[in-house]
Order: sequence, then structure tokens, then C-alpha cells
Amino acid sequence: MVLAELGGQISHALQKMTNVTVVDQKAIQECLNEITRALLQADVQFKLVMSMDASVKKTVMDDLVAGHNKRRIMQQAVFNELCNLLDPGKPVYVPKKGKKSVIMFVGLQGSGKTTTCTKYAFYYQKKGWKPALVCADTFRAGAFDQLKQNATKAKIPFYGSYTETDPVRIAQEGVERFTKENCDLIIVDTSGRHKQEAALFEEMRQVSEATKPDLVIFVMDSSIGQAAFDQAHAFKQSVPVGAVIITKMDGHAKGGGALSAVAATKSPVIFLGTGEHVDEFESFDVKPFVSRLLGMGDWSGFMDKIQDAVPMDQQPELLQKLTEGSFTLRIMYEQFQNILKMGPLNQVFSMIPGFSAELMPKGREKESQARIKKFMIMMDSMTNKELDSTNLKLFSEASRINRVARGSGHSIKEVHEMLEEYKRLAKIWSKMKGLKIPKKGDMSAMARNMNAQHMSKVLPPQMLKQIGGLGGLQSLMKQMGSKDFSSMYRDKQ
Repeated sequence: MVLAELGGQISHALQKMTNVTVVDQKAIQECLNEITRALLQADVQFKLVMSMDASVKKTVMDDLVAGHNKRRIMQQAVFNELCNLLDPGKPVYVPKKGKKSVIMFVGLQGSGKTTTCTKYAFYYQKKGWKPALVCADTFRAGAFDQLKQNATKAKIPFYGSYTETDPVRIAQEGVERFTKENCDLIIVDTSGRHKQEAALFEEMRQVSEATKPDLVIFVMDSSIGQAAFDQAHAFKQSVPVGAVIITKMDGHAKGGGALSAVAATKSPVIFLGTGEHVDEFESFDVKPFVSRLLGMGDWSGFMDKIQDAVPMDQQPELLQKLTEGSFTLRIMYEQFQNILKMGPLNQVFSMIPGFSAELMPKGREKESQARIKKFMIMMDSMTNKELDSTNLKLFSEASRINRVARGSGHSIKEVHEMLEEYKRLAKIWSKMKGLKIPKKGDMSAMARNMNAQHMSKVLPPQMLKQIGGLGGLQSLMKQMGSKDFSSMYRDKQ
């Protein structure tokens, strides 16, 4: 993930300070120097880095009195400054269902604007909006074809022209047409441009004046580097940029330029593009993002992923099985299906405290998904009796193992591997036995019953140790904005 290396270096600097016997001014300065180096190497603008360094130093030195936990103060100061860097505190326009909203997308050439327009429309379509796309990009050959193809796949209405060369006219006509069709989210895609192209900037201003957008979104490529600040500032001077979307977050670029762009536009990040596909698009929340960046997890995002993956009608039944502690191969099959629905595994793992996106390189992620699919194929070759039984003695019969191996096209050794994985997961599942189910019977209600004590039972001992034991888990939950697991769960819109 972009910025994963930066997060790893900052975490390493904080960890080194944790290992120091006496935390004095020298130790704090060394830690700050390492964090400053990491930010500069990641292409964050020099002025921003110096400002952050001075702010952290002031906070820590002010609190540097006997009896205070200096390590915790330092960690909290770094966490807060990174949050401030990504969130200028400016409220962002939020579309309202049933009320017409015009959203205009601007950005540099090749930043992924056209794809992002479709992702943005698809995101709101799933939530019940009626979106539409307008292609006002007459500069790039194939722009309308690309938008048309993306919109058709996502089943979103679109408007554009192969013959009209005036983007202002196309934008006006598109907005008028979709207003008549009662679309409540009209998205205008504009030509890519950079600050040296005065004519294109003038055209962008004209499109903005003609369509009167409720929100102008600046689409920012995470790999742009040091040029990000100046380019983003030029856009901000031409049109009223109200929000930023950062794309290509699945790459391995340094990504510090993305932080600079937020500072230049003084506009909050609202979404992250995490892949090429239309559903690889994440709503952005500052605290959980910085927490994931520093390897501290994001329980709220993790619960959102689970909520999306497990249908509402299946949740009470799943929770009932969870509290009974009975884990069958069929339940394992269903949970594997849910895991695959949750998206790229490295994103999911980065939400778990003690993990970071760095721990699962790209190749390993594909390998893990292939392993899950292989286990599911083996389970497809099992009978209902085998899938619904909690008694593993059934598989002491060699004939059953041979039949599953032959039927799925895998070796006997691989079938044994799958059964070992089942035993491991059944052991974790059994630790949840006795958890009280709320009457509501869904995931969000269960979250309200779950605290650090429950979590410590479920987390692997090694991960719990990395977090700092039960006390570390409790303080982590508190730092994320709650004393228990419950209020980390964000209610779905």
C-alpha cells in the first residue's frame, strides 16, 4: 500500500523510543529526527515537515514533567499531527438523497479521474442514489469511450458527444438532461490539465461557471511526489476545490505528495482509490487511516467490512452459532466466502491491530486468496453430513479423504492441510462461546457487547503481545475514540 513504508518507518522510530530506558530530550530528538527523515523521503513538502516537527516538539516538551508517560505523549502527538495534516477541519459537502447535486471532478492528466467518477457514482448508487455521468473531456482521445464503457458496466446513465468539441456546452446539456430525468447525483468529468496550461484552466473555470457544481473534487494520483503541492495549489486558485480523492493507493509509490496536496487545497480527503475495479474504493476517515498507517489497526473499518460481507438476514444465525461455539466445515466455507467478499486481504489485515499492509506483500496476498479458494473446492466435494458435522473422527476413514482428494483434483496431503486449518479456526471459534447475544441480533448490536476482554481471548497471543497485552488493547480502543469495541462501530448510512 502507498504510504505503508512511511507508516512502517514512523512506527519503527516510536518503537525504538519505547525500548529506551530513560526518555530524555536526547531520545525525543532522535525519534523526531527519524520521523522527519521518513516524511522527507516520502516526498512530503519540506515546509509541512518542519511545521509538524516544531508542533510535536512543543507538545512533548510542554508535557515533559515527572510522572507523565513520555512515550505515550510522543505517540499521541505524532498521531494528532498526522491527523491534522490530513484533515484541515473544513466541513465537506455531502450529497442528499432525492435532492439534485452536481459534482465536478478536476485533476492532472493520468490521475485516474474518469475511473474515479464511475467509482464515486457506483458507491452512491449502492446506497440508493440515482447517479449519472457527463463526459466533458473533449481534449483526450478515447475519454468518452472509456466513460461509456465504465458506466455501462456499472449500469449508470451517461452523456457525452463524439462530434461536439465545446466541453462547456456538453456539460450544460448533460446536467440539464439528467435534471429532467430526476437524477440526484450528476457527476461531470473534465479534461486532465496541469498548471502550465493556462487555456485548459480557463476552460475548467468556464465549465464550473456553467454547471454551478455543489462540490469540486480534486483527483490526486498518490505517486505524484514533490510537485503535488504546487499543482494542487494552482487548481485551488482556479476553482473552489472542496474535497480530495487520492487514487492508486494500491501501488508502491512513496505517497507523501498526497499529504502535501491536502495541505495545499485545505480540503479534506473523502475517498481513496485502492485498485482498478469499480468496487475498489474506500470512504476515507482520518483517525482510522492514520491508525492503520502506524500499524495500530482500524476496528471500525473492519466491522464495516464484515457488515458489508455478511448479509443482514444471515447475521442472527451466525451470531447464534458463534455463542454456541459449534464450528462446522460448512460455517468455515461460508466465512471463506465472506472473506473473499471483503476485498484485498492486505487491506483487511491492515485494519487489525499489530498488523500492517507491509506484512502481506502483493504476491503473498494472491497466494492466500488462492489457498482459500483451493480449500473451498475441496469442501465442494464433501457430503452434507461431512460439512455439518463437528466430529473430525469422520475423516479418520481413509476412503473419505481419498474421495474428497479425487473429487476436487487435489492431493491427500492438501486435504489434510485443509482439515488442520479447520481445527485451528474451530479452536478460535470456541473461545467466543458464551458471548451474550443482544436481542437485535446483528453485527452492530454484538459490537456493543464486545469489549477488550472479549477481544483479548480471540486475538492470537503474538498479536496481543505486539499491542501491549490487555492494557495496550484497552488504550488502543480508547485512542481510537472509545473505551470499548462498540462505539468504534460506525452505523451504516
